[in-house]
Amino acid sequence: MKPRLRFAPSPSGYLHIGGARTALFNWLWAKSQGGVFVLRVEDTDQERSSIESVRAILDAFRWLGMDWDEGPEVGGPYAPYFQSERKAIYREHVERMISGGHAYRCYCTKEELDRQREELKARNPKAQFVYPGTCRNRTDQPDLAYVVRFKSPHEGATEFVDKVFGHITTPNAAQQDFVLVRTDGYPLYNLAATIDDHLMDITLVARARDHIGNTPQQILIYRALGWQPPEFAHLPMMLSPKGDKLSKRHTAVSVQEYRDRGYPPAGVLNYIVRFGWSAGDQEIFGLSELVQKFSWDHVNKSDGKFDDKKFADVAFEHLKRPELTPLEAYAENVRPFLAERGIADPNARTLLAAVPGVRERARTYKDAASDLDFYFREPPELDVKARDKLLDAAGAARLVELASALAGHETWDATALEGAVRTWAEARNLAIKDVAQPARVALTGRSASPPLFEVMVVLGKDRSLARLRRAPALVSS
Repeated sequence: MKPRLRFAPSPSGYLHIGGARTALFNWLWAKSQGGVFVLRVEDTDQERSSIESVRAILDAFRWLGMDWDEGPEVGGPYAPYFQSERKAIYREHVERMISGGHAYRCYCTKEELDRQREELKARNPKAQFVYPGTCRNRTDQPDLAYVVRFKSPHEGATEFVDKVFGHITTPNAAQQDFVLVRTDGYPLYNLAATIDDHLMDITLVARARDHIGNTPQQILIYRALGWQPPEFAHLPMMLSPKGDKLSKRHTAVSVQEYRDRGYPPAGVLNYIVRFGWSAGDQEIFGLSELVQKFSWDHVNKSDGKFDDKKFADVAFEHLKRPELTPLEAYAENVRPFLAERGIADPNARTLLAAVPGVRERARTYKDAASDLDFYFREPPELDVKARDKLLDAAGAARLVELASALAGHETWDATALEGAVRTWAEARNLAIKDVAQPARVALTGRSASPPLFEVMVVLGKDRSLARLRRAPALVSS
């Protein structure tokens, strides 16, 4: 049977960067083994779940380039893939466990349990409250609200072999009679995930290390229903720079935030895959290379601390390297950020010609859009400080003369233009900087830009000459 892996987000907000890392590990293993990646929506918490969150999560997956073989908008043979649509399935299996003596209805109210907790705390402040099994052996069925609890064994131990952490044993005496179904009839995570993973033929459940405590309970459910558990792999955690749980206090934590910052999606995946996985000393990977190299024996147990600077550096490497971000993809991805600046439909040929001049220094697509802005705006926005420092009336007049000299120049490439401008400047006893710096302001509106003569090539002859001739107007403005 082909490996079948799943990622099951709760649609109560954005796709967390840690969740994206968990999804990535599942996705990489499925792709590398010719298996199936299932996206399942755990929306049983009706108060917090929303269709807007579902859309946001799916959009994040699409932006990252992680397609799913089964799930929302795709369908598949194990539908439905929304847990809220599977209540009848859960109910059927819960009744099986109740009739088989593996679960029971508990009529204890929240107020009763809270009172017992307070009484325990008063006797022993350090004691951990464990449900005492009040309803464990009840046979009556009063017309009262109830939860369904699993009847945990008190003897023996629950064991499993984790693909990352090895052999794990949990004494059954450490388990209490945990809740399977709430009073509203909706299942809790351990029940729904177990039933869905079995019925959807999931072969490996890979998730963050903080779920290790759920695994023994799920194995008990598997056994109660007479099913064979899948394999498990628990992943090291993504922590804040101080070593605690990652939150917005430390960094951006949603995938969409990095998209909106202008990070390349492959750069995001490259950074997060390194939390718990390595391939020697290599740091930078393309997505296809990750699929080829990923394996569980290179996943380690150590948690990692989030480093915003390193994240930005990895993303920048992806932007700089054409083999990781091809020219056409770069141009397409920078368009939304140009649109944010009011440039809704940049000339495609100009954009492709301009990108190589900015990709070596623009650390994000957002930066690149700022660097490219002057190519698509007539006139370009003027940096007054650059104008005051580098472009005076005499310099502007010289640029008009230069434009006249270049008007008859037939060969419009960077090398020929540089030679022509140098010759023109030397004939007037001018240093090249005396011409280049004022020309940069006239052509771009700025003091810093891609190499001057490359800018002129991208702008083209007519636009370059027009901007040089407009220089005196800049001085008088």
